[in-house]
Amino acid sequence: MVSSERAMPWWRNVLRWGMIALGVVISARLVPGISYTGSDSLGPHGLITLALVVFVLTVLNIVFKPLLVLFTCPFVLLTLGLGLLVINALLFWFTSWVVPGFHVVDFWSAFWGALIVSLMSLLANRWLGQRRFVARTRGLGGRVKSSPARRREDDVIDV
Repeated sequence: MVSSERAMPWWRNVLRWGMIALGVVISARLVPGISYTGSDSLGPHGLITLALVVFVLTVLNIVFKPLLVLFTCPFVLLTLGLGLLVINALLFWFTSWVVPGFHVVDFWSAFWGALIVSLMSLLANRWLGQRRFVARTRGLGGRVKSSPARRREDDVIDV
């Protein structure tokens, strides 16, 4: 059974997504080659595009990024982790292909935009705190297992 160590209110996720959206807005303002519909004003079309960009980036980071990191592990290790920036840039660039109204011209625009969004996500995680999960294992009979040396009610697995 996996449960949250502390309650993660829904507003924390909304703030995280807001910080990612702010990163997209900043990257569209600072990096030539990145634009979205309504980038001159945050009208309804621009907000819908931003929401779609944040949603697609979230799904890509949850589903595809772990697979890409797994398959490119030698490359990531050889570049001492800098390969992760390339993976982030490719996911950011792919988002521009999926979301109508969001445009990234080339790889280097995607690279700098992904770097800005990653920094905003890092700030959001530092500000709001990391999510931690507690896993409890149950033995036969539904009782929580504990080691004989230490009588603890639960074992902690950091994710």
